Amino acid sequence: MNTIWKNAKIKMAEVLPQNSFSLWIRPLKVMGYDDSMLSLGCPNKFSANWIAENYLDIIKDNIHSIVGHPVEIKLTTYKTKQDHSTDPDTLDIKQLSLPNTDQYVNKRHINARSCLNKNFVFNRFVVGPSNEFAFSASNAFARSQSWDYQTLLMLADTGLGKTHLSQAVGHSILQQNPESRVFYITAEDFTNEMVLSLKTNKIEEFKNKYRRMCDVLLLEEIQFLSGKEKTQIELGYTLDTLMNDKKKIVFTSSLPPKDIPRISKVLSSRLTSGLITTIDSPDYQTRYDIITRKSAEQNLQLSEEIVSFLADCLTQDVRQIESVLHCLKAKSDLLNINIDMNLVKDVISSFVSEKPTITLSFIQNLVAKYFKVNPEQLQSKSRKKIYVYPRNIYIYLSRCHTNHTLEKIGKSLNRSHSAVIYASDLVEHKMKTDAKLRKEIKFLSQKIEENRQ
Repeated sequence: MNTIWKNAKIKMAEVLPQNSFSLWIRPLKVMGYDDSMLSLGCPNKFSANWIAENYLDIIKDNIHSIVGHPVEIKLTTYKTKQDHSTDPDTLDIKQLSLPNTDQYVNKRHINARSCLNKNFVFNRFVVGPSNEFAFSASNAFARSQSWDYQTLLMLADTGLGKTHLSQAVGHSILQQNPESRVFYITAEDFTNEMVLSLKTNKIEEFKNKYRRMCDVLLLEEIQFLSGKEKTQIELGYTLDTLMNDKKKIVFTSSLPPKDIPRISKVLSSRLTSGLITTIDSPDYQTRYDIITRKSAEQNLQLSEEIVSFLADCLTQDVRQIESVLHCLKAKSDLLNINIDMNLVKDVISSFVSEKPTITLSFIQNLVAKYFKVNPEQLQSKSRKKIYVYPRNIYIYLSRCHTNHTLEKIGKSLNRSHSAVIYASDLVEHKMKTDAKLRKEIKFLSQKIEENRQ
């Protein structure tokens, strides 16, 4: 079971922030296992409670994906005085101290390398049409001393590479100037640290850390700030100080600030005051390149046929690709078998739906029939409302119900990548206030799903 748990931790390390992984997941130890129950030891009761509330689902999902069936997780505690020096999983690695303890918030230089994933560097990022601008912008942002923008905001869904690029900025700056004070933190951890600072009467140390001791701030997942008014106010003051001192700031988010519920207009304005980039789902060729690169890194021998098959099936995000490759390696190693097409199909059955694929032509014909227009008219250059309205709905439905890239959806209408994004966002925005549009989208979506069954 230790091998399975080690593989599960490798997978979780790739999706969780480095400091969160080191603080909560890395110290866990296998205490016992049978076919339906895995007992994990935690350093203390606080750790066990926190993991149960925040990380239990991701632990279950990763164990399930490796062993092939659901496994219950039991959290216990182990004696912290026990010597773990012989545990190969913990050699030369110390658990991070809790946020805002004296060791965590001190007045000495703080090296961010321990919080950055060593693999998240620019030369290990696979570039394609979906992420080329974000890659170029973040690379230039990290290397240029005379950059026109102080802030960089990267927008992307989970698993598309925004964390990789954010940390690559930190690695690049530290490589150029090892004395740079680079702080990498998630918005959730920023909030937790601020709350703990208030409870322990160390708020001034907290403010000094981020306002005076920081040269570069890498702030992840800002959508977590939704509804946290006090944190938004404190962060706003911090950003003002850093900007006035000409410091560099990188934000990442899965939502544009304007779409984050209960976020102040003042903070939203600060977050969008610099350069904004987006990362979309990778196209076929980029997925092929990602699979080739990552399989080589794991010493997986995959035929061209298998790589092509995986690139065709795994259209969700990079994390999906990584999870499948990890499972392939685990099953191949544990069962001592070569990776062939049968094994590949068996593994991806847990990741990819077997429901019939919905084609763009089906959605196009459905929308055209509903609005009583010809499909060819949807593809025309006409800007008449009777064509623009159903055209935008077709784009929105295509993004919701298919895995096709923005380029392919745009090509089906003779439109550009940016035109597809604009049309889809426009429909999504109008649905918030237009009941008629919501009803039409719901009806058409039901028809699409009925065809999938």
